Amino acid sequence: MIPLPVFFLAGHIAHRGLHDRAAGRPENSLAAFRAAVGIGVAIELDVQPSKDGEAMAFHDYDLARLTGREGAVDDLSAAALGETPLLGGDEGVPTLRAALAAVAGRVPVLIEVKDRDGDMGPRVGPLEDAVIDALDGYEGDVAVMSFNPHSVARMADRAPHLPRGLTTSAFEARHWPELSDATRARLAAIPDLDRVGGAFISHQADALQMPRVAEIKASGLPVLCWTIRSRAQEAMARRIADAVTFEGYLP
Repeated sequence: MIPLPVFFLAGHIAHRGLHDRAAGRPENSLAAFRAAVGIGVAIELDVQPSKDGEAMAFHDYDLARLTGREGAVDDLSAAALGETPLLGGDEGVPTLRAALAAVAGRVPVLIEVKDRDGDMGPRVGPLEDAVIDALDGYEGDVAVMSFNPHSVARMADRAPHLPRGLTTSAFEARHWPELSDATRARLAAIPDLDRVGGAFISHQADALQMPRVAEIKASGLPVLCWTIRSRAQEAMARRIADAVTFEGYLP
């Protein structure tokens, strides 16, 4: 197990960068990442693949919500995505490489690899490998995570030097209708942490009272949480969480 770098535990991680569309900083944009660097907080970002296999800093599977353009993110090449403006900003969808270059090691970067299997199963590999390629030679603090334990296992196999963890949840059906009942039940028990060499979890904030989370914390592993949207929520979460992933307010 590779420990989570201690700077992640300074307390605050900007969810998809320090984003504020009204201020010209869409989520997972270079502007949002620069703003997080500006106040000295860690950054959480998501990655999805382009058509030509580049890891892109982008959350959704579909382009519409964030760009106004129809189609899936992997319908377009990295170059085309880079020329597709994010709504509320004046820049296109950045590659992970561009995001890392903008951060340049000044704050930690927590990378969530989105599930490409569809049911958190074993059909993984290309996106994880693209993330590893983008991180080659990067000298700043970084960690990788995913809801899909197969994704984290792939990272452990291909890049054992990278700190890694699981993004976790209560996996209630109302929030995860696309997953099978069996998958939801299994993942809610967080059974894979040891198997994948996980050094932390990043857990659903309103499910931090789960007994399994208490077990993980008692074992000495850090517990991060997502997503905190007010100082009042943060105060509640910090009774358990070592650091919070936040948006919508300044810490």
